[in-house]
Amino acid sequence: MLRLIKWLIYLAVLGFIALVGFAYLGPFFGADFAPPTEEIRQDIILETE
Repeated sequence: MLRLIKWLIYLAVLGFIALVGFAYLGPFFGADFAPPTEEIRQDIILETE
């Protein structure tokens, strides 16, 4: 049982390293993580008495 837990911890650490590596190296391989940007304008009418 201890062996299984040890392998799961190794797998979790390896997965974390892979995720961080993909986040840093992804843009070099064509993965774009930036959200699409566009300006949105909306008129607001304030009613005063």
